[in-house]
Amino acid sequence: MLRQKRIALINDITGFGRCSVTVELPIISALKIQVCPLPTALLSVHTGFENYFLDDFTDRTQVYLDSWRKNNLTFDALATGFFGSAAQIEIVRRHLQTFPATVIVDPVMGDHGKIYKSYTRDMCRSLRNLLEFADLVTPNLTEACELLGVAYPVGGVVSDSELATLAANIAAKTRGGRVIITGVATDFDDGSNIANFVFDRGQVDLIASKKIGGDRSGAGDAFFAVTAASWLNGETLSDATRKAAQFVGKCIAHAEKLNLPWNYGLPFEEFLTELR
Repeated sequence: MLRQKRIALINDITGFGRCSVTVELPIISALKIQVCPLPTALLSVHTGFENYFLDDFTDRTQVYLDSWRKNNLTFDALATGFFGSAAQIEIVRRHLQTFPATVIVDPVMGDHGKIYKSYTRDMCRSLRNLLEFADLVTPNLTEACELLGVAYPVGGVVSDSELATLAANIAAKTRGGRVIITGVATDFDDGSNIANFVFDRGQVDLIASKKIGGDRSGAGDAFFAVTAASWLNGETLSDATRKAAQFVGKCIAHAEKLNLPWNYGLPFEEFLTELR
């Protein structure tokens, strides 16, 4: 019987700045998958702005999940992102133990070798406990190092063999054996490209794209959304990653053309109708 796929997004909702659910929901919807958010926190603007309001939803997470369970709701996949507390991560971990679905963990913790200010050491340790339920994990280099408890490489530059070791070690902690280390600079490049390293149950693929402009908020969320949805729709992990990199590159180029501040995010709305 034909049926639309359904994904639960366990992530924050941010009013301005084009990140998290605000980015992921329309992109995944454009790829014809129903999106059901579970807000982990509510933010007025993301933490890249000087003044932001953050309402942690930890106290409401369990009753939210209980409602889904009492209504006998099922999902093809559950995807985790930003969390508000270590206690909230533990609530979700207990839920994953008994909820049958593909699990995608985007371990949102930091970037450029630094952990986000809103994340504690307890939260980082708790995130590692989600790996055993993960079918796919999508860390950046900072998060990959944090998941393994290893030092961030000098300058954030790594070799392909180092990436392979990092990805394999993370994959060994998961049930699915699939990892994408995103947005990395490699030691065999002159800095003009940015790479995504795909580890799919022992098969590896390094997908490089031309680097355009500087960092922009929500780029990782847009990348995650295209990759996750395309993979759930049956594309190979490499093909899904390549599609995501191309989409994000197009959005960044348009942001540069519009001269948008970095914390305004990607003008992905311009290209939603091109997603297939």
